[in-house]
Amino acid sequence: MTGNFVTRALPRAFHIAGLAAALLTAGLAQATTLTLYSAQHEQTVNMLIKDFEKQSGITVRVRSGEGPQLAAQLLAEGKASPADVYLTSNSPELMLLEEKGLLTKVSPATLAAIPARYNSPKGEWVGVMARENVLVYNTKMIPAAQMPAQLLDLAKPAWKGKLAIAPADGDFLPLVSAVVALKGEPATLQWLKGLRSNSQIFDDNEGVVAAVNRGAVATGIINNYYWARLHTELGAKGIHSALYHFGNGDVGALINVSGAAVLKTSHNADAGQKFLAYLVSERAQQLFAKSSITYEYPLLPSVAPSPMLKPFNQLTPPKLDMQQLGDDSQAAKLLRQAGLL
Repeated sequence: MTGNFVTRALPRAFHIAGLAAALLTAGLAQATTLTLYSAQHEQTVNMLIKDFEKQSGITVRVRSGEGPQLAAQLLAEGKASPADVYLTSNSPELMLLEEKGLLTKVSPATLAAIPARYNSPKGEWVGVMARENVLVYNTKMIPAAQMPAQLLDLAKPAWKGKLAIAPADGDFLPLVSAVVALKGEPATLQWLKGLRSNSQIFDDNEGVVAAVNRGAVATGIINNYYWARLHTELGAKGIHSALYHFGNGDVGALINVSGAAVLKTSHNADAGQKFLAYLVSERAQQLFAKSSITYEYPLLPSVAPSPMLKPFNQLTPPKLDMQQLGDDSQAAKLLRQAGLL
């Protein structure tokens, strides 16, 4: 009897062991980890990742840094890069990687969610959110009526000592690229030299907006969301500044696009495509539109931005597409020539 029992039990035991092994293998296959190189603000990214992980079951490992530095790192790593997805604050870094052949095509459905003018010309990255270049000005030091009509006016002697800029901040590079695209290199270099003569220099946009708000300088060049964040931090009573929006398609009203791409060398391309699809989904776009941290414009047309922002359809940016704006290589060179880097 014992022998017969063992003989009959063996197939069942092997079946159970095989099933367990299959389940274990399936579990390991599902435990996907996505490596994200991110140049977006960490608080915003952490909020989105937490929700994406909950929705997808995919773990996201983040390497954070400034956009230009991470783009340079990806170029240096080449085929050996561990990155699956690159998320950055400004389109020129994505254009650089696109030009170098490091990106793969984005899913057509993901691209279709966002207006084409905010996406890659070749369909290799997708726009996620945007913000406007503006001036912040101290309302006790200068009235709105005396603000400049054009960005290039800030290089004139009348603005000496009244301006704050952060030329080493990654957000300043696309503005210089926009001036190059619309005015040419000689005019851009002359403008930058004027800024160097007129400006107090800060490390970043946070430093600019704080200095203007406390009255250390009359006005400064920033992206719109820095002021909104300061307003949230200090409350209405602590704010002594306001935003000035350039009009009539002036280069000073540039819209900067934050976008994301899957690397051609990704080991988890399917998961990367899922992450891009998530970023442009209504769920994710609503998350940062309602956030008291982000204050950027959602690019999904059905999602309204924070009421603290000027309505997106009232902005008057210059007529520049992503290809014309380029990859920032000329901008960095001119900033060095002008002594601002």
